[in-house]
Amino acid sequence: NQGTIIADRRKMSKSRGNVVSPDPYVEALGADVVRIYMMFLGPWSHGGEWSDSGINGMARWVNRVWSLAQRDASVLGQSGELSPVRDLKRVTHKTIRKVVEDVDRFHFNTALAALMEFSNFLNAAWEARIVDQTTWDNAVDTLLVLLAPLAPHVTEELWKQRGRPYSIHNQPLPTWDLVLAADEQITLVLQVNGRVRD
Repeated sequence: NQGTIIADRRKMSKSRGNVVSPDPYVEALGADVVRIYMMFLGPWSHGGEWSDSGINGMARWVNRVWSLAQRDASVLGQSGELSPVRDLKRVTHKTIRKVVEDVDRFHFNTALAALMEFSNFLNAAWEARIVDQTTWDNAVDTLLVLLAPLAPHVTEELWKQRGRPYSIHNQPLPTWDLVLAADEQITLVLQVNGRVRD
């Protein structure tokens, strides 16, 4: 089961009067924001401490995802297999692997962290115009499908706005390519007799 939610450094309790009602937050920010904020607090079985600044940060991230999904990809060229495009494909496959494995283990907080990193990478690729239209559309669709089990309402709406077939919840989870999900290079430290040599 889910862990305990803490408020004011104490377990939420009616008798202590420190219960935070989710209704005003759902009304102001949406059910998905409250839902994924609760998942992001920490490991699902441990719970975490409620924070207004934390939930507002989650609302800002959902707004960034909304903005990413609504961008007109037709302004992007058809650049093909440039190195940055390969980088985006690599990050996409790494994100798929991380999110699918984490959700299977109920590690929602780290799955959301991976999706946040992915959305940041997408935004940087867009700003630098280093991605083609097809790769962009595939990456954004992947972001939405991976986020759908965690934020079902906003992803369904964005999926519909992007003209995709009904419903996002009928789409199969994306699979990852082990070759693309692997790091291209690693840092290897060489030691001889306990001393770093290279």
